[in-house]
Amino acid sequence: MRSFGFFAALTAVFMFSFLFSACEKGPGDDPEAGKGRLRLKFYANPSEVSKVSMELPDTNDFLLTIRKENGDIVFDGLYCDAEEEFSLDAGSYHVYVRSSDFEVPAFSEPQFGDEQCTVVPAGGDASVHLQCRQINSGVRLDVSPDFLTEYPGGVLFLQSDAGRLMYAYTEKRIAYFKPGSVSLVMMNEGKENVLLTRVLAAQEVMTLRVAVSHSDRAEKGISISLDTTRIWLDESFVIGGEDNKGAAHDNALTVSQAKASIGMKDVWVNGFIVGGDLTSSSASFNPPFESATNLIIAARKSVSSRESCIAVQLPSGDVRDMLNLAEHPEMLGREVCLNGDIVESYFGLVGLKNVSDYVLK
Repeated sequence: MRSFGFFAALTAVFMFSFLFSACEKGPGDDPEAGKGRLRLKFYANPSEVSKVSMELPDTNDFLLTIRKENGDIVFDGLYCDAEEEFSLDAGSYHVYVRSSDFEVPAFSEPQFGDEQCTVVPAGGDASVHLQCRQINSGVRLDVSPDFLTEYPGGVLFLQSDAGRLMYAYTEKRIAYFKPGSVSLVMMNEGKENVLLTRVLAAQEVMTLRVAVSHSDRAEKGISISLDTTRIWLDESFVIGGEDNKGAAHDNALTVSQAKASIGMKDVWVNGFIVGGDLTSSSASFNPPFESATNLIIAARKSVSSRESCIAVQLPSGDVRDMLNLAEHPEMLGREVCLNGDIVESYFGLVGLKNVSDYVLK
């Protein structure tokens, strides 16, 4: 019995270490030590532009999972539905945000997100600043015409441990994989040959040129070269920076981007209606509401901090008639795109004035 007990204890210790090998224990790991607060926020720097031109996803639509050290899930859902502040037992937590769940190789499926471990101290605060960066990797093939001529029946595949994709000679899309080993395989005349294997890191997108090399007319071989001009290794993909960002409601600025874009006019801003009844020092986040002339929007519907919001002036007309919380309390929590001018201060907050149009989501 002692041997069995020792084995069981050893197994439990191993599983515990495996689940959270990336997280270090902190002084607040004892659940009896009390509770602390966890806050999550995305970095946003619209002035910095990624080297790669692509449409980046809205972080409000990201999937968020917060898992405690013992494996218990604290939250699993959309980032926009998460609380602005979590009250949690002191201890270590794993935070994972992603634009989508990505398990098997796929074309045109870049995955963005971040993954961090943090310690919530008893009676204290832990803040996690998340990045919107690509967390999978990609490969694009550039197949020369002479390869098609020499191997008309050949078929190219890109494969990893998670699966494989057939890559047509005329394919132009990027094939995305989880970080790790990716192999280029050719099937010709019933035989498969691994032509090349590369280890790709997160954020790395590699272009391979596939051609036929001739040492003389009697001999030929497959030539594979790395196009170094197409290796994209940005350390972070920063939200925003696109020239036309904010020009249309389906490409609206986020709340964070709007705060960094004071002075822009006739621009679309996206956010959640979280309150109203603004004064120079306060705001109301709960009904009933009295004022029909203003409201506040935030990046998440759970926000209850005035400083996290943008103040919106509701001019007389359709915008005020449809959105004001005094007459329409059901608008609380709704996601909306608003077109107006971003000003430095409206009731002491970055504001949106001269609102001329809106789109509810």
